[in-house]
Amino acid sequence: MLKFQTNCSYLVWLKYLMDNQPYNPLHGITLKAIVIKLEDYFGFDALGKQIKIKCFTHDPSIQSSLKFLRKTPWAREKVEQLYIKNKHKLS
Repeated sequence: MLKFQTNCSYLVWLKYLMDNQPYNPLHGITLKAIVIKLEDYFGFDALGKQIKIKCFTHDPSIQSSLKFLRKTPWAREKVEQLYIKNKHKLS
């Protein structure tokens, strides 16, 4: 594993981390793509029943969901876990 060195720029290190995630099931998938796929498959009603957050239950939209999930790590993690669990159905 490459160790972070003081002379290594942050961007080079970040690129290394992004390019070396072969076992990360979310690698290369945006949050927007995840939310769209889940909403297409389940719909907001079913999403709101599985993950009880207001952005899925009260006046839901892709944009409002993305705004909330980007600011709320615990909710984003639940959405990502639901995506990983159902990834084979969503493709």
